[in-house]
Amino acid sequence: MRKRSIYDNLIHNPKNIRFEGLCHAAEKFGFVCRGGKGSHRIYVMEGIAEMLNFQDIGGKAKPYRVKQLCKVIEKYSLLEENGDA
Repeated sequence: MRKRSIYDNLIHNPKNIRFEGLCHAAEKFGFVCRGGKGSHRIYVMEGIAEMLNFQDIGGKAKPYRVKQLCKVIEKYSLLEENGDA
């Protein structure tokens, strides 16, 4: 799936994103999982000040965390980078 399609799905449907789908989206945009405990996963990316902390709640991601990823994508123009844009 292309970055634009992933982003559009996240931005238009934040309440219905699966946890694994959110993790995959973060990785597609260049974030790397740096661990976490229990149901949490921490994602970081070199050059990005924000750290993303996702939590698995019954297989779903929390909507405010989906929105957080979208804001970081927008803030750092991650859709405009070369590659699978």
